[in-house]
Amino acid sequence: MIKIGVLIPEQYKLLSVAAILEVFEAANKFQFASELKETFDITLLTINNQVDSFFKTYKTDTINTEEKFELILIPSFTTNDIKNTIALNRAYIPWLIKQYNSAAEIATFCTGAFLLGATGLLDGKAATTHVDACAAFSAAFPSVQLKADKTVTQDGRLFTSGGATSTFHLLLYLLQIHCGKDLAIKTAKIFAIDMDRHNQSYFSSFQPLRHHNDEIVACAQEKIELNYQDISTIEEMIKDIPSSRRNIVRRFKQVIGITPIEYLQQTRIEAAKKLLEQTAQQMTEVIYNSGYNDPKAFRKIFRKTVGMTPSQYRDKFQAR
Repeated sequence: MIKIGVLIPEQYKLLSVAAILEVFEAANKFQFASELKETFDITLLTINNQVDSFFKTYKTDTINTEEKFELILIPSFTTNDIKNTIALNRAYIPWLIKQYNSAAEIATFCTGAFLLGATGLLDGKAATTHVDACAAFSAAFPSVQLKADKTVTQDGRLFTSGGATSTFHLLLYLLQIHCGKDLAIKTAKIFAIDMDRHNQSYFSSFQPLRHHNDEIVACAQEKIELNYQDISTIEEMIKDIPSSRRNIVRRFKQVIGITPIEYLQQTRIEAAKKLLEQTAQQMTEVIYNSGYNDPKAFRKIFRKTVGMTPSQYRDKFQAR
């Protein structure tokens, strides 16, 4: 029997924990129905052994336990203040390192990757997280090889998943590793999960940092957002801003995490996505109205950024 430890940290997302428990319970039921022993022995792990009432039927323990787990699962968090959330859960960090050094596998779901990142175990390794949390993750853990477009990553005994329903893709992957593909397929059918989704880029939305105190950067952001259809060079962006090109680029990258040209590109692609979702404009109109003149260049940048062609994106997301 495989010993699984599911963390119940401060500010955990209930839906994330519920998905984890539902999938492994379903796997155990499949095994039992096939006259096999249940495969997974699940323990909920907390700092103080206090769990919400709906978890009372599960075995619980604290991280003071000397028990060694084969697989440890870290759910997503509910908050956008991830720095404070990690501080609230810092007691888990040495415990996770100890378990990993004792040969445990560790898997994180969505923003749960931030807690694993704080252990240092992901340094130099591949990881993913929710697409809209990738910029914050990259800034917090620059040594991690962030794969922002990936639904699931594995690097040795460390696993991560992207946002929301990507949780199920990682759970199925873990089932396949530990129990074989047949059980993973049975479970996928029960939860109606497409097993072949490997990319999450098209779920992202460009949400640049706005609450900062750099007036020059804020001015540059405003100029780009108001004039993205017409400007194409940094010189045009900074024409009326009282600062040198070098200083603006440096400060912009430091505050926002990307260069002004990258910001312009992201703004244009986001505009194109909205036009594809919300209008019936011809593709040539979408290209022009999002600030591009070269259809070939637009399609190349769109596919690289979004993970699919503009036509595929419209087919998938346009309101009918």
